[in-house]
Amino acid sequence: MILKGANDNGPAQRTAGMDERIGSLFQPDTLLGEDYAANFRRKLPLEAERTLLLAVLEDGIRCYQEDMYAAGGKRRTLFEEARDWLFSDDADWFCSFISICTLLNLEPDYIRRGLRQWEAQVRKSTHKKSQGAADVDQRLVA
Repeated sequence: MILKGANDNGPAQRTAGMDERIGSLFQPDTLLGEDYAANFRRKLPLEAERTLLLAVLEDGIRCYQEDMYAAGGKRRTLFEEARDWLFSDDADWFCSFISICTLLNLEPDYIRRGLRQWEAQVRKSTHKKSQGAADVDQRLVA
């Protein structure tokens, strides 16, 4: 190795710099688990996953609305499961209503409020229809 002056960019400095770079190639990487996982995270939105989460949400709401008046059997079970899922505050499970709303940037309480209003309107209109049918039945009998 040839040494020259301190301010000289001669072969000695170039050789020392090269040794450092080569030496760093053989040192172990110290990488936290978070840093490792960050390498595999997508930078673009996860459209396929978001579509799947939206489908799960839509199915829950559909089961709640379509099966609300089911008297028994599979449809009643679907309604009860959908109701329990929609109105649960459990956020620990990945596919919980709260988690899905959070991932889709939706407000869970807003959706719940809308479902309660919808249910009240349906029950009110069903009650009016059943009273009207009862009035017709009474008139036919009388």
